[in-house]
Amino acid sequence: MEFAVFTIVILIASILQTSTGFGFSILATPFLLLIFEPAEAIQINLILSLLISAALIAKVRKDVDIGVLKRFITGSSLGLPVGIAVFLMIDLNSLKLMVSLLILLLTLMLIFKFRISRNNKRDLLVGGLSGSLTTSIGMPGPPILLYFSGTETKKETLRSTTLAFYLFIYLVSLIMQVSFAGTNKTVWLSSFWALPLVAAGLYLGQLLFGRINQRIFRMFTYVILLFTGSYLLLESLGWLP
Repeated sequence: MEFAVFTIVILIASILQTSTGFGFSILATPFLLLIFEPAEAIQINLILSLLISAALIAKVRKDVDIGVLKRFITGSSLGLPVGIAVFLMIDLNSLKLMVSLLILLLTLMLIFKFRISRNNKRDLLVGGLSGSLTTSIGMPGPPILLYFSGTETKKETLRSTTLAFYLFIYLVSLIMQVSFAGTNKTVWLSSFWALPLVAAGLYLGQLLFGRINQRIFRMFTYVILLFTGSYLLLESLGWLP
């Protein structure tokens, strides 16, 4: 049963990450936490997400917003150590509860047409939040996804800039996770067995990307955010097994 769940989740999450530029950690991490220990789930997520971003970056690099990418990286450099401190020292259920409520609130605001303008300070702030969430719960996506949705960024720019940022954030986060929390054989063997699923997801996701218009892309975004916020909320309250 666990193998079936692992297979389905990794394949769907890989397709989602390839076709949208986000979603692997958002979709995969909650289910991986049902199968693995928290540190194992987060590290498997980091490894596979890093591989997907590396495989796609050459194809999408022309659409990367370099200025935003640089500010995201700068901001995340401050957020990464904060996140690992949270992971090692603070009750993660409390963190998940706060994050879930914030995600749900902001997503509802976006659905009801709340929009924001992008500027350099907000780029830095979003990068910092993303960095802290990567090393604490393995989910860098929500702050970036909410920000890009609120600024109505084109799907091509969103996907490419997010994937380029993930190359940095996932690599550094993985190094920090392994250094401070340790690692084990389960993490690397599970990641190895997931490689064929990731390859299939890369192929299918590329096909799907060309068929998604901006409106459907935005709907995907809202559904993923609502799912993530709801899952984290229920898990933090102990309503999930």
